[in-house]
Amino acid sequence: MHYWSLKVIMLMRIHVGCRIVYESSFPTPIMLVLRPPQTQHHRVIEEQKAVYPDVPLHEYIDSYGNPIWRLVAPIGTLTIVYDAICDVPPTQDPFLPTLVRTPVENLPDNTLMYTLPSRHCPSDLFINDAWQLFGHLEGGWMQVQAVCDWLHSNVTYGVGSTSSTTGWDAYQQRRGVCRDFAHLGVSFCRALNYPARYVCGYLPDINVPYDPAPMDFHAWFEVYMEGAWHTFDARHNRPRTGRMIIAHGRDAVDVAVSTVYGSAQMQTIQVWADQADEQQQLQMLMIESNNSNG
Repeated sequence: MHYWSLKVIMLMRIHVGCRIVYESSFPTPIMLVLRPPQTQHHRVIEEQKAVYPDVPLHEYIDSYGNPIWRLVAPIGTLTIVYDAICDVPPTQDPFLPTLVRTPVENLPDNTLMYTLPSRHCPSDLFINDAWQLFGHLEGGWMQVQAVCDWLHSNVTYGVGSTSSTTGWDAYQQRRGVCRDFAHLGVSFCRALNYPARYVCGYLPDINVPYDPAPMDFHAWFEVYMEGAWHTFDARHNRPRTGRMIIAHGRDAVDVAVSTVYGSAQMQTIQVWADQADEQQQLQMLMIESNNSNG
């Protein structure tokens, strides 16, 4: 006997993108990290990119699995525009308090590099303080959440108010932007023997109070526990809806929005991330499966 079953997956449709303008006094190579990859958590439905003037753009996948664009900015003004419609889960970031820390000896080989210090996350400097502050807590989700709680309460968020270049700088100053909160979270977690990686992406203001400040790219971090990477955001320290990952790496150096090999200057940057119009808000994917019995 054969029968068909339908699995219904509810998704939310969001609109993301950016516009960046550079000025160059001579031809300048640039790498850009702007385009989200297809993942198990979200997918790009439609996308457009435009470069003015029309210079060649090459895309490759880096060693972390991130799509990277390469181009040479001409003399004068260069404008890059990326715009996409994406599907994401309509639910908030998962909260999984029963997860436990994976012992180092049981970690997959490809996660071990995320346990080590990196340029902006000198986790070796955090070891004593990390264990004094959080070592009494049982290893796992709630220990990482305690790190986020402490950072959210003890580090002041201020747009444009920091010159910090590393998590250690932000820790000493007790002040930073989302990048600094992510570096701090990564640094503390690595000091506590968790694989932790830096993430950048688009974060729409869905189900949160309206923020009149201009939108920007957002940074958070992920921690590896029980076979998967899990989202933590010490800057907001609350579950959010609609995260769209662009890239991940050891720290912000690996996923910089732009890496400029010369003197091209970024003149303006505009970022947008919001829920699509009402007719496209929720999409239903009907997945058929043919099950056999007897």
